[in-house]
Amino acid sequence: MTRSVLRYVKHRITQQPDTDVTFDAECLTYDCDWQATPSEDGAAVDVECMSHTGRTGHGGFRRTCTSFALVVRNE
Repeated sequence: MTRSVLRYVKHRITQQPDTDVTFDAECLTYDCDWQATPSEDGAAVDVECMSHTGRTGHGGFRRTCTSFALVVRNE
């Protein structure tokens, strides 16, 4: 019989240093290829979505927030 020793190491996840969060959005209306300009300012993307709604009447959007993560051991 083989015995094993298990060691558990705690980790944490943080945002990668020297990187920014990027916000983006795209219209969900069928046959509409509109996309907001990616930005580090989420409010600017929201304004673009509202402007698109005002011009087209399209009200559904997929908003994404992208960041880079780093997993490190707790010390």
